[in-house]
Amino acid sequence: MKKIKLLVVDDSILFREVLSRYIRQDVEIDVVGTAGDPYNARDMILKFEPDVMTLDIEMPRMDGLEFLKKLLPQYYIPAVVVSSSSERKKEALDCGAVDFIQKPLARTSAEMKEFAVEIGQAVKGAYNKRGSAPAGAAASVSSSSVNVSNVSNTRARVSGAAVEVRHTEIPRVDRSEIPSAGRKFRKSDVVLALGASTGGTEALEQVIRNLPEDCPATLVVQHMPAGFTKLYSDRLNKSCPMEVKEAEDGDRLRRGLVIIGAGEHHLRLCRDSRGYYVSSKPGDKVSGHCPSVDVLFTSVAENAKGNAIGVILTGMGRDGADGLRKMHDNGAFTIGQDKETCVVYGMPMEAFKIGAVQVQAPLYKIADIIQDQLI
Repeated sequence: MKKIKLLVVDDSILFREVLSRYIRQDVEIDVVGTAGDPYNARDMILKFEPDVMTLDIEMPRMDGLEFLKKLLPQYYIPAVVVSSSSERKKEALDCGAVDFIQKPLARTSAEMKEFAVEIGQAVKGAYNKRGSAPAGAAASVSSSSVNVSNVSNTRARVSGAAVEVRHTEIPRVDRSEIPSAGRKFRKSDVVLALGASTGGTEALEQVIRNLPEDCPATLVVQHMPAGFTKLYSDRLNKSCPMEVKEAEDGDRLRRGLVIIGAGEHHLRLCRDSRGYYVSSKPGDKVSGHCPSVDVLFTSVAENAKGNAIGVILTGMGRDGADGLRKMHDNGAFTIGQDKETCVVYGMPMEAFKIGAVQVQAPLYKIADIIQDQLI
């Protein structure tokens, strides 16, 4: 039986340890980590990919509810708020918490055992709940579970559905079936641009990990809050054959380097007499996001023109659709992830609908399609 992976977030070391000890007695729940504040929780979320999180409200460095507001639209995790402040229950639920439980006034062994049982029930309810995610957390899909190839266990809540992503074997690709741009791109000259949102952390990793060490210069926008993108790029740098880093303003592009757009900074491709470099600067949201896939793709269309490959992956909304169309119209080769392998078929669908996608393909084929266009 698959256990529910739980992250416990509370600023009290004693409370974290006692609660974790009692919850671990439930055979259906695995406490995969604990965190003392939202910044530490951010690290734990990327490291352990928990299914559910319990979250205190009053914590150092950032209020728990402020953390929910920043986190859930980008990286949805069912959260059970656990707090002594019962007055903030409505506020917690309005921020997207699935449930609210008040901490016991006394902390005797008997009361903590009873409290842990209540928490355990809430965690299971959060994991199994079918219903709408907070605004912006995911898009509506069919009411059944959807299995997606070769990504680690992650859950995204959607209207009327739970989308469960499971690790499975990647199907073998028949290279004779790989579509072609009709011409080849020089690996040393082409710019590869990828954009994703909900479900994209795993999708991007699968694509990037299956590119060669000397891959084309690659730019990536994944919708994530500030701080998450540094941890994510560090994770990819360890798991992928090439160098992966978070964008810094002025970074120069080169083969074998993947640059991930920093949270709350727009990533743009620029060009001067020395070649390509990136601009990474804070800015207003574009298409609802910062960083925005549309901003990246538009800059690639303007500066790399036809010497580029654009890829739009799983995600809610339509960020990236217009930018990919500009790339397509300027001669770039464009790829969209297909419906069957998307966690949320939003961004690729919108791009496909407006004629921005030349080739629509399952996730496991995309790295091969990219490589087949290169010399």
